[in-house]
Amino acid sequence: MKIAQDFEYQGDDWWKWWIWIDATDAELNQIDQVVYNLHSTFPEPVRTVKDRSSKFRLKTAGWGVFRIYADVFLEEGPPKRLIHDLVLRYPNGTPTKA
Repeated sequence: MKIAQDFEYQGDDWWKWWIWIDATDAELNQIDQVVYNLHSTFPEPVRTVKDRSSKFRLKTAGWGVFRIYADVFLEEGPPKRLIHDLVLRYPNGTPTKA
């Protein structure tokens, strides 16, 4: 189980991006909700996603990269903490800097 991501460059150093839980169907079926902790500069930096059908996808936008923490709350057992370093690239493939 890990955090996966994708993004789309919008221009002017701005990206739409989304993250989700990359896991087997059996693992996803055990998840009750995911609480994502974004950078503190985001409006509502702590966001809860309960949509199993989207693999607990979170969609947002921004201009920079940072570390994302996700607390995966399971139907049974303790939550699991996942960590992901967001990657954003310009259309030519050059990564953006933190």
